[in-house]
Amino acid sequence: MTYDPPPIHIFGGTSDARLICQLLDRAGERYSLSVATDAGKQLAGDIGGEVVVGRMDVVAIAEFLINRQVQWVIDASHPYADLLSDNVVAACQQSKVLLTRYQRPSEIEVLNHPLLYKVESVAAACAVAQGLGPRVLLTTGSKQLAEYQQGLAGKTLFARVLPTAAVLSQCEALGLGVDHIIALRGPFSAQFNHALYEFCQPDVVITKESGAQGGYQEKVAPCLALNIPCIVVRRPAAVVLDSLGQQVTSLDEFTQHLMHWQQSDPRARTTRIIK
Repeated sequence: MTYDPPPIHIFGGTSDARLICQLLDRAGERYSLSVATDAGKQLAGDIGGEVVVGRMDVVAIAEFLINRQVQWVIDASHPYADLLSDNVVAACQQSKVLLTRYQRPSEIEVLNHPLLYKVESVAAACAVAQGLGPRVLLTTGSKQLAEYQQGLAGKTLFARVLPTAAVLSQCEALGLGVDHIIALRGPFSAQFNHALYEFCQPDVVITKESGAQGGYQEKVAPCLALNIPCIVVRRPAAVVLDSLGQQVTSLDEFTQHLMHWQQSDPRARTTRIIK
């Protein structure tokens, strides 16, 4: 017999994507999940759907959707993965597939303080950090480490990154030594971050607008309590879906769309095996 690919495909790599997968599992839906790396597959955990590993450009995504006859795409990628989200939108337009963008709520306006700087880009973050002391703690991940290293030349950088071989190799290739790499998977509690800041003694912390799932307030509040300046890089502008679909900002809202999907297309709820 020949397996018929699932009608739902998720672009993930975040805790949000894992929660959506768990919702689909409980609803009995068939789906597949795209992650960029083997680390992303590991972080997806024990889910029921097929996990597809590897980065895809617009052409590859469109071919994937068409060849597998995907009917519904869910973009639950990281809020800062703007290139991927743009590619998903373009591919869905080409393949005429329904798209839902799950965008975790922002908390950037919850906290305000004279030591809290909200900026639009890595370059702007570096410009602010240049005047705030020599020791800089980056809690922004590994993707833009080279940009920060270039923009913060002459500073002592400490990078909190995922503890994978590929990421550690990247850090080492950029010249970061063992005293400057903090290899841990977050998010962390405010108490943990407070202790880490006391240990590292940074003059400034740079982070992202990661929302509750990314521990945004737990990262920022200890900085302010310790009188450490904190720079937050705002998210890229949200993708424009137009008539492609909708954007949702909570699991409850997503559940409503899932219920509508199940009611409008009952064939998607059954496992189709061609014998």
